[in-house]
Amino acid sequence: MINEIISGSRSNFEKAIEHFKEELGQVRTGRASSALVENLVVDYYGSKSPIKQVASITIPEPRTIVISPWDKDSLINVEKAIRESQLNLSPMNDGQVVRINIPALTEERRKELVKVLNQKAEDARVAVRKIREDAWDQIQGLEKNGAVGEDEKFQGKDKLQKVVDEFNSKIEEIRLDKEKDVMTV
Repeated sequence: MINEIISGSRSNFEKAIEHFKEELGQVRTGRASSALVENLVVDYYGSKSPIKQVASITIPEPRTIVISPWDKDSLINVEKAIRESQLNLSPMNDGQVVRINIPALTEERRKELVKVLNQKAEDARVAVRKIREDAWDQIQGLEKNGAVGEDEKFQGKDKLQKVVDEFNSKIEEIRLDKEKDVMTV
């Protein structure tokens, strides 16, 4: 029973890691990435849709993003969504596509982004701890109900902690990779 609780928690840990990766995809490095803009919400014929559902996003050069809306009438809305986002990007609308040039990051901005990365990593670790606490509560509940003994409960706690340590090290590894990307000039 304890193993089922731990394996169920493992899938939740995986989801926390995936969410962390998505969050980091939105952090700007010095290079262009479709992940920067693909989830920005655009007003598309009265409904809110992410850019990736209303346009194709290409990266023709390392510092350029080109967004080609399927309907040219939505160019202005795509441009507006990018301007109003917190990305501090300047889109250029040429009547056919929206072009975004990614400026090089200053040293000060790189350090700010590392702080943002650290905060997002801490948020991911908090999510992992919360999942661990939920699993631990379930294991303690098994012991209270007499389904497992005290020794099994503590063995389960040790197994759970090993899984938590594994996922925390994955979070740190992902954070370090992204930090290296951000600090590369």
